[in-house]
Amino acid sequence: MKLLLASHNENKLRELRAALPTWEIGLLDTAEEPVEDGRTFLDNARIKARHGRRLAADDAWVAGEDSGVEVVALGGRPGVESARWATDGVARLLAELGDDTDRSARYVCELVVLDPAGAEIRSSGTLDGEIAHEPRGAEGFGYDPIFVPLGQSVTVAELGNAWKAEHSHRARAARALAQGLAER
Repeated sequence: MKLLLASHNENKLRELRAALPTWEIGLLDTAEEPVEDGRTFLDNARIKARHGRRLAADDAWVAGEDSGVEVVALGGRPGVESARWATDGVARLLAELGDDTDRSARYVCELVVLDPAGAEIRSSGTLDGEIAHEPRGAEGFGYDPIFVPLGQSVTVAELGNAWKAEHSHRARAARALAQGLAER
C-alpha cells in the first residue's frame, strides 16, 4: 500500500510508518497547507485529506490526520487546538490545570484516507490517561512528556517511541485503518 500523508509533521510520519510497517508512506510534497477550521478532529482530518487529494497525483491514496489531547478539567481543551494552542502547549496546559485533582485526559486521533476515486475510509483511535504534574522523558513529541497512559506510572515520553508505536492513539487509528482497508 502506498499512501501520502497530507502533513509536514515528520513525527506523525514516523509513527504511522512504525504502526504500518508494510506500507510505503510519505509526506505530500507541497508548501500549501489547508486552513484547519473544523470543529472536530474528524473535520480537520477530512479537510487535510481533501486538500491532499486535490494536490496529489491522480493515482495516489492520500491521508489526512488530526490528533490532540482532551483534558476533562479544562472542558476538553485543548482538543482540536492542541497543535496551535500555545507556543509551549505543555507549559500552558500545566499552568491552566494547576493543582486540579482531576487530571483525566485522553489522546484522540482521526485518520481519513481518500482513494484515487475520492472514496473515504475513516478510522480513529484513543488513549486514555492523565496529565502528570511535570514533564518527564525524552522520546515522543507534543504532550507526551506529561501524558501518563491508563495503567502506567510513567509518561509516554518515558515509555518511548517503541511503546508508542504499539499503543498510542495514532497506532490504534492506523491499525483500525489497515483492518478497514483489508475488509473492503
